[in-house]
Amino acid sequence: MNTTDVPIKGDLNRVTGEGAIIAVITVRYHSRMAVHSLAADVVDSLGRRIVNGHLQPGDVLRLDLIGTEFDVSRSVSREAMRVLESLGLVVPRRRVGVLVSARSDWNVLHPRVIRWGLEGRRRPQTLEWISQLRAAVEPVAAAMACTRATQQDSITMSVAATRMTHAAAVRDLEAYLIADEEFHSTLLSASDNPMFATLRHSVSSLLEGRTELMPFEPNLQAIAWHREVADAVAARNPDAAQAAMLNIVEEALDAMKKELPRSTGSF
Repeated sequence: MNTTDVPIKGDLNRVTGEGAIIAVITVRYHSRMAVHSLAADVVDSLGRRIVNGHLQPGDVLRLDLIGTEFDVSRSVSREAMRVLESLGLVVPRRRVGVLVSARSDWNVLHPRVIRWGLEGRRRPQTLEWISQLRAAVEPVAAAMACTRATQQDSITMSVAATRMTHAAAVRDLEAYLIADEEFHSTLLSASDNPMFATLRHSVSSLLEGRTELMPFEPNLQAIAWHREVADAVAARNPDAAQAAMLNIVEEALDAMKKELPRSTGSF
């Protein structure tokens, strides 16, 4: 039986054998997909509220009220809570319900949590936090890449630096951002430290967020420092690579402090 001809659930009693099995599997699959889709909307809305401080640590999230607000079933509400719990944003408590977690328990480096921070009123603060993380990690990653990068890594970084130069000259913001992200992603991966490599998503979020908030004015000196990093990695010169990368992240952090308003309030 073709799966496109599978009867709806109400007709399952008229199907036997393999056709009935396929029908049951199909119905259950679509039911699960519907739950996940609806739960994703609830997760996005509640996650954004938590990360941006509209829901405070200790606040109770009740499944019945979530179901009423979003017009979803209890199973959808439970699925949403499971996702938020996996991100550390909420924690279930017996006889109490689901509580909003303290920020120290959040998986703050998860791309979803970063995105929610960048979409809300604390975007400047989130960008600054990621910049500070970069300042602590990327110079070390650059030095490590000098002894661990492959030839292809070096070529990719060099080509990315060249593309950044060209994109800046023709004022192509999209091309510049793509090349910049590729440069930093390759560098972090080339450090051969899997924990550093996982930060590439955070750095990409930072670069995109900074571009959205600040005027596109490529810093020619910063581009030159990217070239210096690529050349130093290729030459296996860790001191030069670390110094140039430190210049890059410090320039980015200084620029954001000057251009972006400080976030109001605190977590």
